[in-house]
Amino acid sequence: MNTNIHTSWKRVLKEEFEKPYFKELSHFVDKAYAQSECFPPKNQVFLAFDACPFDQVKVVVIGQDPYHDVNQAHGLCFSVNAGVSHPPSLKNIFKELKEDLGIAIPKSGNLEHLAKQGVLLLNATLTVKAHEAGSHQKKGWEQFTDAVIETISESREGVVFLLWGRFAIKKGRKIDRKKHIILETGHPSPLSANRGYWFGNKHFSKTNAYLNSNGSKVIKW
Repeated sequence: MNTNIHTSWKRVLKEEFEKPYFKELSHFVDKAYAQSECFPPKNQVFLAFDACPFDQVKVVVIGQDPYHDVNQAHGLCFSVNAGVSHPPSLKNIFKELKEDLGIAIPKSGNLEHLAKQGVLLLNATLTVKAHEAGSHQKKGWEQFTDAVIETISESREGVVFLLWGRFAIKKGRKIDRKKHIILETGHPSPLSANRGYWFGNKHFSKTNAYLNSNGSKVIKW
């Protein structure tokens, strides 16, 4: 697996890439992609890091694993390639954005414009086998993304962590709450949102209010 990601991340994660578990993970990923269809495309596995350099991270959104249908996943959590129908969770994200900030629901579900503004769109597991949700979980990715979150928490200050759903909230244990702000709510999936655990969270306006109060440029969601 090619770990030639943005130099800023390579610098802070150098030791992680050299650990035995990551070498085993790399072997697993290479074999999985050679034997079956997997997502995202191999050259986009680390797109979240390439699109949002370490020194520019202002906001972190934590997803679970990539979309597992054809042409959806491209390395950013909750995001899909332009021209692809919005998955249910992404639809609910856009609905909340409209309710919170009055932003019209876009035609494209590609969220790369957020990454370029300092939003790290991080899945806990970075790869998946086609049509098999969760198929690459517990292979080492979770340990790696825990290290990413801990590195941000330890080395940066004033980052907004948006934790959506129980899985992401558990990842919050790796974050220093004295240095950063954590906003928690239900997952945007219909199962959670339709039970009242997503809509009305106002995470987008709260994020911008916090960034503004710290003298940081707000996100154009």
